[in-house]
Amino acid sequence: MNNARRAALAKIGEVIEEAKGDIEMLRDEEQEYLDAMPESLQSSEKHGTAENAVSSMDNAINSIEEVISSIEEAKY
Repeated sequence: MNNARRAALAKIGEVIEEAKGDIEMLRDEEQEYLDAMPESLQSSEKHGTAENAVSSMDNAINSIEEVISSIEEAKY
C-alpha cells in the first residue's frame, strides 16, 4: 500500500474513532438515565427501550472496534 492510501485510511480511522467516542458518550448517558430510573418503572416500556438502546450501542461500539482493527491491519 502506498503512503497516500495509507494516509487516507488513517484519516478514515480517525473519523470512525471519533464516531465511536460519540456513541460511547451517548451510551453512557443512556445508562445513567437507566440507572436513575425509579424502581416502579423498571418493568415499564421506557425501561425496556432504554435497555435496548444501551445494548444496541454496545453492539455498535464492538462492531466499530472491529472496523478500526481491520483498518489498522490494512495499513501494513
